[in-house]
Amino acid sequence: MKPVCLVIGAGAGIGGSVGKRFAAEGYHSVLCRRSDQQGLDTLVADIQSAGGDASGFLLNVVNEEVIEKLVANVEQDIGPIEVVIFNLGAQIGNRDLQDTSYKAFERCWHIATFCLFRTASSVCPLMVERGKGSIIVTSATAAVRGNAGQHAHAAAMGARRMLCQSLNAEFGPKGLHIAHVLVDGSVDAPDTLGKMLGQEQFKALRETRGLDNDGLILPHKVAETYLHLAQQHRSTWTHELDIRSFTDLAWWNH
Repeated sequence: MKPVCLVIGAGAGIGGSVGKRFAAEGYHSVLCRRSDQQGLDTLVADIQSAGGDASGFLLNVVNEEVIEKLVANVEQDIGPIEVVIFNLGAQIGNRDLQDTSYKAFERCWHIATFCLFRTASSVCPLMVERGKGSIIVTSATAAVRGNAGQHAHAAAMGARRMLCQSLNAEFGPKGLHIAHVLVDGSVDAPDTLGKMLGQEQFKALRETRGLDNDGLILPHKVAETYLHLAQQHRSTWTHELDIRSFTDLAWWNH
């Protein structure tokens, strides 16, 4: 039975690329996303055609007990969850305070923070019993800097960062590796940046900064970093790191 890499938020960018990389390394990648059954099926088929093992599930994580049931079913039917990639975004775009509804603010927190709490509550006891496990959490610049128009997103991602620190403090000494990865730049991903910019603007940006220019963060290279985190020796665990393209200014410089 292969160890499982559970990817919550397995789109066409970082999440899907991480799923492919871990499957190539011998994990069974369990890929979860909210929508696009066809895209999910294609991702699973790509992994399987390359000789890897993968399963795909559509789920709306904000629904009650969905995460908890997923973890229980994966452990029972597929294998032990050794790595969790928590890759859910909570970006709603720039909105003034008066344009940020209570519902939008709460939903950002629910997805970014509460769903991570629920995931950790479900998998950490299982990992502790086995004496090992990694939870790698994708985060954003908003976790360390609250810009205008980012009231909901910054509050949610800042809370996500603090939750990771608390999880690390409790479960690090018990053998669990909790890593908070701050993605400090634009990711070359059609289902995140592409949707925000629109097809034409995204295509133009890729041609000028992306692809071989390396001016956009490449998801398959992020996947290499995530695999490295999961395989780190516990004497040198990384608990937080930031990722950006070589052409990007770091968050603290602008």
